[in-house]
Amino acid sequence: METNQLKNVIESILLAAGRPLSLDQLLALFEEQDKPERNDIREAVSALQADYEARGIDLVQVGSGYRIQVREGMQPWVARLWEEKPARYSRALLETLALIVYRQPVTRGEIEEVRGVSVSTTIIKTLLEREWVHVVGHREVPGRPAMYGTTKKFLDYFSLKNLNELPSLAELRDLNEIGKELELDLSDIPGLELTPANDEATEANAGADVEAGGEEVAEEGVSEDVAVAPEATESDNLATLH
Repeated sequence: METNQLKNVIESILLAAGRPLSLDQLLALFEEQDKPERNDIREAVSALQADYEARGIDLVQVGSGYRIQVREGMQPWVARLWEEKPARYSRALLETLALIVYRQPVTRGEIEEVRGVSVSTTIIKTLLEREWVHVVGHREVPGRPAMYGTTKKFLDYFSLKNLNELPSLAELRDLNEIGKELELDLSDIPGLELTPANDEATEANAGADVEAGGEEVAEEGVSEDVAVAPEATESDNLATLH
């Protein structure tokens, strides 16, 4: 199959899929006699990325594979397609998520030790239900507590290929850099040594369910297959071109 035709096929598949597709998933869609080489797929993807450079869409590689999505700069206009406002996340949930991202695998007790407050069951449940985090094993200590890590959906949601694309803590002179991606406000928490959240009456209150319309959501949760993207809603997925 010639390059231009392969480009058109890959473009059509990714537009129709509406979700990231891996190299193996793309190859599986071809008949055996027409199946291109893996490197041909990569070259077609690179050619499409070059074609999109001056357009409002982009082809990116995330944790689960390749995805065509709206460019970040177009989001203000695209967001107006949906009347609902995206859910906002509580500080308690986002602090927990940040700890899982940077310290995984980590147990609930270890998170509580750093934050200085108990972790709401609702927060952990929400993160698990959204498939941003999952249980990657159990610590070999009394009680064998579960260890949490991020998922590929986490990577997909934040448009990351892998966790190495996150800034290292050594690079973060100010943890508010994390907030640019995760909407965190951790400027008073050096080295991720989080202090108890004085603005929260209880962690249970912080663990309230996600509410639409811009209300704060309290949930928690990040591993390699382990890695994190949220429950798909129209507003959550406005970065993906359907």
